[in-house]
Amino acid sequence: MKDQMIFQRYEFKYLLTRSQLRTVLLAAKPHIVPDAYSHSSIRNIYLDTPDFRLSRRSLEKPVYKEKVRLRSYGTAEAGDSVFVELKKKYQSVVYKRRLSMEREQAMACVFGKNPWPDTQIGQELAYAMNFYGDLRPAVFLSYERDAYQGIEDPQLRMTFDSRILYRRQGLSLGAEPWGVPLLGADQVLMELKVAGGLPLWLARVLSSQGIYKTSFSKYGAAYQDKPEQYRGLGRTVRGG
Repeated sequence: MKDQMIFQRYEFKYLLTRSQLRTVLLAAKPHIVPDAYSHSSIRNIYLDTPDFRLSRRSLEKPVYKEKVRLRSYGTAEAGDSVFVELKKKYQSVVYKRRLSMEREQAMACVFGKNPWPDTQIGQELAYAMNFYGDLRPAVFLSYERDAYQGIEDPQLRMTFDSRILYRRQGLSLGAEPWGVPLLGADQVLMELKVAGGLPLWLARVLSSQGIYKTSFSKYGAAYQDKPEQYRGLGRTVRGG
């Protein structure tokens, strides 16, 4: 029926050039392997209020922030399963609640046509929807991701996102990715997810390449890119 997953880990982000990416992957080769997904085309629909309370809050760099989104790996047709995620971040520690549901059921829950599942994560999602009061699909955001996990430390996860696109129309996980790019042609976003500190070999290569942490938020960057385009979003969206 429904699969629930809870993740808790530190998350760090870095903007790399293609040259830096090659150097990092070369240094990482003895220590990582492709994870179960390896390469995936990720599609997200971010929920927000009409005045974009969640995205504005994210850009303020608060101690605590959260996001609600729907995600699929590839195109989600009718009847396919998608993930509904509640992502919370407190002092660099990420807590992610994830619920797997059929696409139509997920959208029905979002629009209040169906109740959320009576599970821990379902109750947390219901609470978030009630707390904000008027969360609705706001932005479609997609990217290509290559993912790896550590050999010595299986808790280490490295992902590299490219072709990050956003749009405010066609907000369906069943649609093809297109939109406004958020990165330059020579840029890649690296995310490191760890249970504790960075491995020494990884810290050394980042230092040698002058690669430093950034607070880059895909959804926040989409809002900040052309905020005037966001007026009135989330009010006329239909479908999944």
